[in-house]
Amino acid sequence: MFERQVYISGTMVPESQARISIFDSAVMLGDTATESTRTFGHHPFKLAEHIDRLYKSLKVMRIDPGMDATEMLRTTQNVLQANLQCYAPDQDCWIVHNISRGLSVPGSDPTLTSSGATVMIFTQYMCLRNWAQFYTDGCHAVTSMSRAVPTQSLDARIKNRSRLAYTLAESEVKLVDPLAQGVILDIHGNVSENKGGNIFVVSGGVLKTPTTANCLAGMSRSTALKLADGMGIPAVETILQPYDLATADELFFTSTPYCIMPATRFNGLPIGDGTVGPVTIRLLNAWSKMVGLDIVKQAQDQL
Repeated sequence: MFERQVYISGTMVPESQARISIFDSAVMLGDTATESTRTFGHHPFKLAEHIDRLYKSLKVMRIDPGMDATEMLRTTQNVLQANLQCYAPDQDCWIVHNISRGLSVPGSDPTLTSSGATVMIFTQYMCLRNWAQFYTDGCHAVTSMSRAVPTQSLDARIKNRSRLAYTLAESEVKLVDPLAQGVILDIHGNVSENKGGNIFVVSGGVLKTPTTANCLAGMSRSTALKLADGMGIPAVETILQPYDLATADELFFTSTPYCIMPATRFNGLPIGDGTVGPVTIRLLNAWSKMVGLDIVKQAQDQL
């Protein structure tokens, strides 16, 4: 049986043999830039844009990956091609980049390494099962007790592998509802983001989402805004507070795997009439048409 292949710093190895040092800065410091792209019908979606964002994160993190963006794109495409035989025609996959600073040097300076960057690229099965029911029923959006890491400390636009703050927030909302999806607020009480996605509301026919001053500039976020523009749906990037979510006509999340995840409750309150809203459905249908694949059906077929 063919085993998935993983790229590690210039070498392709079987997944079961993929290793990095316990002294790598990815392990010692959580010092890693990351990107996660998905395929639709085995074709990567916005891969070039993901890699462009990856290189912006690397620049700000001062990590030299040892190759330019063009070579990274070509290498990534090779990794995908090497692994496509592992996925059935109706299955899609993640394409994940993790790039650390390299082997850490013990001492007082965390920026010192004894190697070049560690570049990891791999694919994984796109499991959508846990989100599938939300396309029709909507999820329960719940605010976490923990707040987002302030942009003054770490700009949310730097996509990094340290997920501790997001994981803590998600564990808190699960205390309220085991199926809840988290809404993280910033230190000022404004809506920031979800553990892995962005947040939108529809109010009075206008699509609204937080600015990137306090959240990741998500690829799915930009896709939703572009689709809305093409459909004549007015959209604004603005400050949102929990009140705006509770009183919205519609609420949804955007993220790479599920694209759009409707929410029909917020902190126990119904959103609108408590069903998935018409603008959300229109955007989901437009997304499916754009990628040539029924997004909802693909997820629900996994149940």
